[in-house]
Amino acid sequence: MYIKAHYKTEFKKALDAFAEKLCSYVSTETGEWSVKGFIDVYKNIYTISSDTKIVSKILEIHIFPQLIEFAEQIGYNIILAEQQNYYPDLTFVDKKNETVKFAVDLKTTYRKKNGIASFTLGSHGAYFKERDKQKNIQFPYNQYLGHYCLGIIYTRTDLDISETEIYSVQELKEEYETPIKKVGEREVTTVKHLKSITSVIKDFDFFAAEKWKIASDKQGSGNTANIGCTLNLRNLKAENGIFSQLGENWFDEYWINFGSATMIKDGKTVKITNLKDFLIFKGRTDLLNKIVKEY
Repeated sequence: MYIKAHYKTEFKKALDAFAEKLCSYVSTETGEWSVKGFIDVYKNIYTISSDTKIVSKILEIHIFPQLIEFAEQIGYNIILAEQQNYYPDLTFVDKKNETVKFAVDLKTTYRKKNGIASFTLGSHGAYFKERDKQKNIQFPYNQYLGHYCLGIIYTRTDLDISETEIYSVQELKEEYETPIKKVGEREVTTVKHLKSITSVIKDFDFFAAEKWKIASDKQGSGNTANIGCTLNLRNLKAENGIFSQLGENWFDEYWINFGSATMIKDGKTVKITNLKDFLIFKGRTDLLNKIVKEY
């Protein structure tokens, strides 16, 4: 137990330090995203849509070289998820002891007026319940010493980019250069400096958190079996989710039984889908004061 705790402490400390450095890597000095768009062989920059799926994928690509370097520095190998729907995004395996594994999911979301847009923390289905099986997961769940999120929070730039803009970049000189004035029906604007292109996102916050500490007691997306997270930005960064004072065992037991355990409430049989009811069902009303509330 001591050895497991030691590995977890050291890994989390390193992941926290890594997260703190990422902001300067992805941002300009004014806080804008340093990625401005896609470039083609004719030196045209195509600006990025603010669509969250596009932004998330490009952010992952952007920081991936840093992740590889980070893993090397702390003595771990990275194994990528073999398939798109596999958990986790990244498996860190200690080079000296391959039984030491950590799951890390990359999560991106944007600020809203009263918090952040929701993101999910993985499934509470098959691999979460059958922890010695390897269905839709890189290694069985119980082989990981810890499950972490590397989170990226950003602000969307208040722009109406309904169509992709195209810029012809003149700073990338070649010996034989043919200026392009038009691409299809789109006008091409010449820019001297890439920084003059407005980024679609800005003002980054990076954080590392253990999954159970930022989980909520609600599903994160519609009818799919995904665990939701706290939407309070302060609680998110402080790892102060609804289970954080109860412990990981309560998080595990609640989500393993989510929607299947039932209780009598107001004379009716209902499925248990909130932590308060679950603690009452388990006869642990003495723990109700440990439920962290969102503000």
